[in-house]
Amino acid sequence: MINYGKYSILGVNIHAVDYEFAVAKIVAAAEQKQPCSVSALAVHGVMTGFMEPTHLRRLNGLDLVVPDGQPVRLALKVLHNKNLPDRVYGPNLTLKVAEAFAERGLKLYLYGSKQEVLDRLVVNLKRRFPNLLIVGQEPSKFRRLSEAERIEVANRIKSSGADAVFLGLGCPRQEVWAYEYRELLNMPILAVGAAFDFIAGNLPQAPKLLQDFSLEWLYRLIQEPQRLWRRYLILNPIYVWNIFLQYVGWRRFNPVMPDGQEHMESFG
Repeated sequence: MINYGKYSILGVNIHAVDYEFAVAKIVAAAEQKQPCSVSALAVHGVMTGFMEPTHLRRLNGLDLVVPDGQPVRLALKVLHNKNLPDRVYGPNLTLKVAEAFAERGLKLYLYGSKQEVLDRLVVNLKRRFPNLLIVGQEPSKFRRLSEAERIEVANRIKSSGADAVFLGLGCPRQEVWAYEYRELLNMPILAVGAAFDFIAGNLPQAPKLLQDFSLEWLYRLIQEPQRLWRRYLILNPIYVWNIFLQYVGWRRFNPVMPDGQEHMESFG
């Protein structure tokens, strides 16, 4: 089990941990009925905080932010000499947590995406883990929620008896949701983004070789060029350049923590 602590990557606190530590922390929070907001961040996720100070405070207010992308794992090594054996890939973390929950009889609630994706996700999760208890599922409304609606969502999740929420709203909306609902739900919230589509079989995953060589972004760009070209062709070079600036000490990126004054922008 590896936990080297948390370190600034362009101002975002990334936790240098492995799968075993992340799963253990989430399971412990679920069993103890404690809040634990979790996000798996790749380059795009880091850049959402880098480019928006309010969102940076939200990201640094989460309990656990793991290095989803190989470029983020490599940045931990280059900038902070923290050499993890592997990244903590969101879809794999989702499956490992689901397996642990199935073994312990802990209950899951699925929130986000579309109903047809959720239906396939439930089938595939139950096929892998027959003992997994899924006590509720709710698709995204794809709009901002009112304060009353936010409370209703929280009450539905709590009344289901769930011990944790798997959240698939896409970055950065899911991180906003995980931050804002942390105290409302008082349970682990695992923001896993594309894991819903991958596990449901809605999107193909990049071959392992491309993943290992930090080229998953290229595979996804080929799959969804219109949606993703700005993310990868603009943000990736900006990320690399600023990692270089942080490495040579020409820029300092001090993590900004929440001040309690953020405007609530929950998207459901």
